[in-house]
Amino acid sequence: MSDRVFIDTNVLAYLFDLSEPEKRARADEILQRESQLSELVVSTQVLQELYVTLTRGKEPMAPPDIAQQAIEAAANYTVIQVDVGLVLAGITISRNAQLSFWDGLIMASAASAGCARILTEDLNRGQIIAGVQVENPFV
Repeated sequence: MSDRVFIDTNVLAYLFDLSEPEKRARADEILQRESQLSELVVSTQVLQELYVTLTRGKEPMAPPDIAQQAIEAAANYTVIQVDVGLVLAGITISRNAQLSFWDGLIMASAASAGCARILTEDLNRGQIIAGVQVENPFV
């Protein structure tokens, strides 16, 4: 394993998004490739967001039992526990980088895990935040 890569919620959610077949296939390809090259990292925030994303709305992407299985599978990656220190770091990052608190918390988690990169479509590709390079795997 050459480095640690943080996986944001949207990459995992696309695995279940039937309305986005290209992104669904790309997410699967990315996760398979990256798991061979790097240590994959998520946070407890990502696990929580994934469950909500998969089960919300009138036509959810997945029923609760499948969503739970998705969380259990993602929990096999390295999981960073969000604690008070990370919340405070997330606030600082969100203020300094002018991000939402939730994106700041994701970046704080990735930085605390020593990740070199984060795979997400929510931030600006190529940007470096808290020492972590942002990559959008869908462009």
